[in-house]
Amino acid sequence: MPAKTNLTLDLIIFTAFVAVANPALTGMTIHEWLALAFGAAIITHLLFHWNWIAAITRKFFHKLWHQSRLNYVVNLAFFVAVTATMLSGVLISKSALPILGIDLHAGQQWKMIHTLAADASLILLGLHFALHIKWVVFNLKKHIVTPVIRLIPRQRTRSLAAQTRIDG
Repeated sequence: MPAKTNLTLDLIIFTAFVAVANPALTGMTIHEWLALAFGAAIITHLLFHWNWIAAITRKFFHKLWHQSRLNYVVNLAFFVAVTATMLSGVLISKSALPILGIDLHAGQQWKMIHTLAADASLILLGLHFALHIKWVVFNLKKHIVTPVIRLIPRQRTRSLAAQTRIDG
């Protein structure tokens, strides 16, 4: 998958995750529907990266240590945590599923599982992001910052640079 497409999908997923992770920000109804859409985005992300997942799965125990193995372990733990969050979220749904005529009446233990899995997901997302920070910075610069800078007329850019030297 091209890096620009991957970056776009990752930014959408990250933004959705941040919004979903704070139900007070969105309200419970939007939280639940956005979480379902987030699940679809995660499945899309996994399908886009399926070749990498399959290749690392086959090679996992063949080498002593490499960055791909750490990425794989963090990604697998993140997937398990997100899946537990989504499953428990569906089971405790008070808005999205009842609108569809589904009311599961799950017990309080599912609420606790949902909270713990969501907290683990947030921590693992931070680790996932940290492991990919160089890629993120490089591609943000390449696909967002540089094109925006190119939109600024050269004369204005030169004037700003000269003004900075005079002021500095």
